[in-house]
Amino acid sequence: MIVEHAPAKINLALHLRRRRPDGYHDLESIFAFTAFGDTLRGEAADGLSLSLSGPTAAAADVGDDNLVLRAGRALAAAACIKLGAALHLEKQIPVAAGLGGGSADAAAALRLLNQLWGLDWPLERLAALAEPLGADVPVCVHSQTMFGTGKGEALSPWPHDFAGTPLLLVNPRVAVATGPVFAGWDQQDRGPIAPDLPLSALRNDMTAAAVSLQPVIADVLAVLARGGEASLVRMSGSGATCLALYPDVAARDRAAGALAANSWWVCPTHII
Repeated sequence: MIVEHAPAKINLALHLRRRRPDGYHDLESIFAFTAFGDTLRGEAADGLSLSLSGPTAAAADVGDDNLVLRAGRALAAAACIKLGAALHLEKQIPVAAGLGGGSADAAAALRLLNQLWGLDWPLERLAALAEPLGADVPVCVHSQTMFGTGKGEALSPWPHDFAGTPLLLVNPRVAVATGPVFAGWDQQDRGPIAPDLPLSALRNDMTAAAVSLQPVIADVLAVLARGGEASLVRMSGSGATCLALYPDVAARDRAAGALAANSWWVCPTHII
């Protein structure tokens, strides 16, 4: 049995630059990953199968179109092999939450099957194979802080290290589909991401469109900012999960404790 962690993805910044003729958007993002995530287990078997458990499993699709199975089929085809695997995914990441859960799971499947099937492909080769599966899957293959351009698949190192930074994730228990949020962007290019700018000077250009669809996102952002201890408060991806960075674990835990009576989903964790 092989076990692979699927860390949740966050966007510390997400700048939309333009809509492309192919319908995608050119963007710039600082991707980071958290200690919180899903867990994928796998062992050799005849054929490729997937079972699910965990608190968010009911909201996930376990059919043939599941990204984990698609990733497995893509890897087998690219490697020209007919090996199988019995996979089991423990779902913790909320679905349609801006945390890249499906992408993280697909990336974990590529890493796990790469090992199980004895391929020994480098991460760069797996990331290239992952691109047709979704814009976030290549960076999830690496699962480390990176700068993304293009659709998010053109990746390079980010010069600043956030590993160990205490982080609070909060979701108001609403799902937000990515497509309508992209469609709601006002198409105003507000400038690039620059490594010499502090995170606080950057932004998530999808926030206004997400808030127009789910106004409660603005409430989450306001509550996280109200305490004054967070060094950064921002929506992740297309929402609805919001994030806050803190100078220390005690400040993060105070913020989490203040939300204990709320019905929102709250996850204290840290950047890896």
